[in-house]
Amino acid sequence: MESSSLTSLPEETTDQQPQSVSAFASIPARPPTQSTPSQKYSPLDWSGYFEQEEDISIPNSDDVFHVYMAGKEGPVVFCLHGGGYSGLSFSLSASHIKEKARVVAMDLRGHGKSTTENDLDLSIETMCNDVVAVVKAMHGDSPPAIVLVGHSMGGSVAVHVAASKAISSLAGLIVIDVVEGTALASLIHMQKILSSRVQHFSSIEKAIEWSVKGGSLRNTESARVSIPATLKYDDSKKCYVHRAQLVETEKYWRGWYEGLSEKFLSSPVPKLLLLAGTDRLDRALTIGQMQGKFQMVVIKHTGHAIQEDVPDEFANFVLNFVSRNRIGPRGVEIPGLRRPFQSQP
Repeated sequence: MESSSLTSLPEETTDQQPQSVSAFASIPARPPTQSTPSQKYSPLDWSGYFEQEEDISIPNSDDVFHVYMAGKEGPVVFCLHGGGYSGLSFSLSASHIKEKARVVAMDLRGHGKSTTENDLDLSIETMCNDVVAVVKAMHGDSPPAIVLVGHSMGGSVAVHVAASKAISSLAGLIVIDVVEGTALASLIHMQKILSSRVQHFSSIEKAIEWSVKGGSLRNTESARVSIPATLKYDDSKKCYVHRAQLVETEKYWRGWYEGLSEKFLSSPVPKLLLLAGTDRLDRALTIGQMQGKFQMVVIKHTGHAIQEDVPDEFANFVLNFVSRNRIGPRGVEIPGLRRPFQSQP
């Protein structure tokens, strides 16, 4: 089976060619630049997709995590983005999920609008503690049913949090396009990819246009919502630069993915693995899939950011997962979807 675009870090950038052995390299080559009105790549506000944003202060620290929220009823679909992204990566899918469930999308440490005492501490332990602290700050000691959803680096965080059993009401785990073996193999290419990507943008519109024409995001609307939050304005250079300083966090990368397959399989909740193409499952995952320990869906017509490229399809996978596993007070009823009877825990 061929390697897909499963990656370990910021997938918004690379000019690598498909014949490379790197898992990052399946992003198509950048097409020739065409003159298009800047309006096509103008930013879109988060409020068209989420209903509110909030800063969550963590007690006994100076850490403040930014979250976007939507939906009024049902279980909480708690979303964790990949390296170099932000919570707005889930904007378009949230606008669909919120009809049946609540959505929370968090800006992880060093990303988006979150501010912490050390934005460069992206160790897996620290990021897991951040997620657990935000859940506790938002929901107290009696949280509602929670489905953790994680993309790439965020998928690793979601798996580690689930395996730790630190969230008492955890009811499901959805991992987007990350597999231990592929991610670890790709780490040797990461510094080259990060250093070779465009570092400066004269405008937000140029950054949005570059992300779409570069092939990392295939949905222009999603890019218009999500890309602005991945940038910050550099006064000294008079331009926009990447918000996340990923190149300075290399010492943590391997810790994100080592042992990920076993932790995923050991998580005591229903599990779904969404892949953007056929990937080499390692022995543990292959056996686990054969034993029915998790559901796997391969979506071949998207890039690495499944939730951005095909948000409606992604949202349907999430809602079907919630419904099939009867997650929430009464489960989520979706007309036309038959579910086998299960007794409530």
